[in-house]
Amino acid sequence: MKSGKRIGILTSGGDCAGLNAVLRAVVHRAVEGYGWMVIGIHKGTNGLLSRPVECETLDLARFSGELLRRAGTVLGTTNTGNPFAFPQAGGGTRDRSNEIVDGLRLLELDALIGIGGDGSLKILRRLTRKAGLPLVGIPKTIDNDVAATEVSVGFASAVRVATDALDNLQPTAASHDRVMVLEVMGRDAGHIALAAGIAGGADIILIPEIPWRMDPIARKIDDLRKRDRNFALVVVAEAVLTEEGEPVMGWIGKSRKNYGGIGYYVGEAIANRTGAETRVTVLGHVQRGGAPVWRDRLIASAFGVRAVDLIAQGREDVMVAWNARSVTEMPLGKVVNEPHRVDPHGALVATARGLGICLGDE
Repeated sequence: MKSGKRIGILTSGGDCAGLNAVLRAVVHRAVEGYGWMVIGIHKGTNGLLSRPVECETLDLARFSGELLRRAGTVLGTTNTGNPFAFPQAGGGTRDRSNEIVDGLRLLELDALIGIGGDGSLKILRRLTRKAGLPLVGIPKTIDNDVAATEVSVGFASAVRVATDALDNLQPTAASHDRVMVLEVMGRDAGHIALAAGIAGGADIILIPEIPWRMDPIARKIDDLRKRDRNFALVVVAEAVLTEEGEPVMGWIGKSRKNYGGIGYYVGEAIANRTGAETRVTVLGHVQRGGAPVWRDRLIASAFGVRAVDLIAQGREDVMVAWNARSVTEMPLGKVVNEPHRVDPHGALVATARGLGICLGDE
């Protein structure tokens, strides 16, 4: 490997806690360990569309203190504008991938580290293969739905936020004899809902991997009443379908629909069926913010160091992963094709059932 190597790094997709910790780890390992230069690309792939390319040189002074503790990403990111079908102002899309490839070549990089979820990594893989540029991926997503890794950067901090919300909702639920419904994120998987629901003492957890019916939920609430419990806590992942199997979505502007509203649907259904007074809280983007918890800082640091070492070893088209209490790597081709969903027969689902938590199916 030549001295003076230039590696690029960008964050893509939705933000989360721990991204700056990844950047810090990459810079420390690349600069101190190998004497390389690190180029931070702004606004994800969108920064590569500008001329000159929107970027900055990242040095040790940039990460001397508080950035390890800050949520979000100092480079900026984007979760819109697929470069292979980039939306146009007048409607329709066009392929702008060649512009991004040219932007990568203008930076004269020897390799790229891409921090993203499965969708972002899939796009980055197509772009770097087109550019002939080695790519190492780092998984980040609060949903924890990237395949081939037990955990992604940002998940633990999002679970902390959702668990704290349940801790805060429980006293007011008990004070007012209410059923509190908490809607959490989870576009393709119910990992946040399941983990936070167990940790936060939920009575009912609904996730997209397990179809639900109102009958078991009503029975659970009735059982709680028979035990002189005057409240219940319900956690619902945003991608849970209605009883009729339909997603609940809302328009963002005129052209984009997002998940949101299943909490109100479930809350109304519980009120109508049981007569309980219900209240609904939608956490939304609160789950992305806040200082990263220790686990996200630790995973982020391990991933960043390993990604740089993989480049030094001449590895490419791989993603770093956390498995069996160790940092490993997986071929990107095995990662980007299918999200990692909750196993309905896995350990956490069994734990929830063992605690008497209703999952809406029995």
